[in-house]
Amino acid sequence: MLQAVLIPTEIQEMSLADPVTTCLSPAVHYMVCKLGFEIEDSHSVHSIVSENGDVCWRTIAELVHYRESDQNVDYIKSVQLLGPLCESVHLHLQSLTMEQFEVQYSLWFQWTNCTELLLEVFAALDSMEATGIALSLMKLTSCLERALGDVFLLVGKDCPFLLRDLLASQELAAVFGQSVMNVLRVFIGSPYGLNLRNILWHGFASPQEIPAKYCSMLLILTAGLGQLLKVYLLQTETILVHRPYIAFTNLKELDVFPDINHEALSLTEELAKISSFVLKPMLTFWVAALTAFRQHRYADCVILLLPQLETGLRLLFTTINKCPNRLLTAESSSLYTTFDEMLTKQLNDKEINQLPLILGEPSMEHTAIKPLISCASCYRSRFHPIARLKKQVLECMKSISSWPELPIVPEEQIQEIPGLERSAESSPCISMTTEILSQLQHHLPQNCYILDDLMNNLLSEKLLVQLCNTHICTLYCPRSVLEILVVFRKISTQCHQVSDQVIASTEMRYKKWINKILRSRQRHNYLRMLNSIKFLSPVLRLILMLIILELINIHTVCEKNPCDYQQYIKFLKSILQYTENLVTYTSPEKNKWDESMKLTHKALIKIRTFSERKLTLMQLATQVKLS
Repeated sequence: MLQAVLIPTEIQEMSLADPVTTCLSPAVHYMVCKLGFEIEDSHSVHSIVSENGDVCWRTIAELVHYRESDQNVDYIKSVQLLGPLCESVHLHLQSLTMEQFEVQYSLWFQWTNCTELLLEVFAALDSMEATGIALSLMKLTSCLERALGDVFLLVGKDCPFLLRDLLASQELAAVFGQSVMNVLRVFIGSPYGLNLRNILWHGFASPQEIPAKYCSMLLILTAGLGQLLKVYLLQTETILVHRPYIAFTNLKELDVFPDINHEALSLTEELAKISSFVLKPMLTFWVAALTAFRQHRYADCVILLLPQLETGLRLLFTTINKCPNRLLTAESSSLYTTFDEMLTKQLNDKEINQLPLILGEPSMEHTAIKPLISCASCYRSRFHPIARLKKQVLECMKSISSWPELPIVPEEQIQEIPGLERSAESSPCISMTTEILSQLQHHLPQNCYILDDLMNNLLSEKLLVQLCNTHICTLYCPRSVLEILVVFRKISTQCHQVSDQVIASTEMRYKKWINKILRSRQRHNYLRMLNSIKFLSPVLRLILMLIILELINIHTVCEKNPCDYQQYIKFLKSILQYTENLVTYTSPEKNKWDESMKLTHKALIKIRTFSERKLTLMQLATQVKLS
């Protein structure tokens, strides 16, 4: 929101010849804003909705027109015929109080798992405020799309990614009937129809361009779908299961702009009114978004801003790449200009996309906007796989670093246990880890070079935090980078699982030791575990350090020739296999600590070989550079 209105000076000078009054192409504007108003007709609301709220699908479906040539939906004629019916539904809803509406329809919204949201949509319709209705329609279509995906999974397996494919699926037709699905496709999901969902969510429609009656109609259709679904579930004796939502468990990490205050928000609103990034027909969306932020309605703020960010970037994209005709909604025969294309490195004609180059340049230097720039300048990616990996590694290191604080049996009690043998693998693991660390320090940044006590200093949580603060480019990550990141994250996850198991087992066994309820064999196994985890700790921390050092150079790694790259992936997967096996051996069910040390010894040999080869290549590269 803040950075969006700060446009480079050269972009401000590249204004279009005529002020933009709409982002809808003439054909789409006619379809959405005029076609449904051409026929002046009236429909008795009782032929559409009964007194108890039952939706009469036959009345609605009869107004969907089909072409004689191929029996496909004639969207233009259908919108024209359905327009008056939508008006009747809209007037009917306006006549109801919230209590009346809730009694008649709330039961039929339960299938969406968003009953409260749909009641809020009705409240927005009652207010007749254009921006609020547009926001409500965005939320309604999103809710409906997800609910229909849940219904699809009653019959099918893989839910279609695109809404238009979902609505055209045989699976939904089997549940609701083909005529019902054709009605929905007139309103949402088809580029030939009103396409309300896409023109709003992609930022093409302004609030004034969305007739409120279409929002009312979709609300009634949603209730009608709930009625049809109930019949289907009773007939098939099935239960609708809703897919879980993504939950943000740590809200602190979402606080990426902590310095936003009243002054910054007020300045943003003033800038939005004069910025060339904000099209004048869309200004009310920006004002509503800022109001939502002030009222702590952050979800509404994001819903309002995302399409406007796309609209503003599309304006810049089409201007600097000299394709102004692509600012408007594409016709049904071609694709919209959306984020996917606007943020790519190259255009379809292989020309370099100028937008990322412009966005990366300094913003305008007027003194008044410095508070906004300072707020935006601290941003770092939170949800890119690179950022998620860093977070995972640090959390894992924190867990492993807590091992020394675990309660353990005093050494004098350990010495009293007859027949206790130390693992034969322990000593080689220590020496090999030290050897690898001496090689590893050559790959550290210059400001991180360590001379002594490598085991404690090089494998410290403090150093890992310092390395994780290194900036790593996340723009245009190739598939090879993403492939490596997947393996890194899996390794980190397995290491954390090992740590959790070690902590749980150590605490449980200690309690049993103190209470003297461990049998002789269990005591020996417990002491083997204590011996093993002394050496597992530096090995796991070594693996985490390797991950971050490799991550810092990940783009260089991916420039290897295909043969070297495949060997690299093979090495990483062998380390993943080791950590997966370690999870199994250190589980409470297995408790195979001697086997764990043997696994660790073999893994260290692979890591040492990898490290030696990497050091050799680095030395050769230095010699070539010097010569």
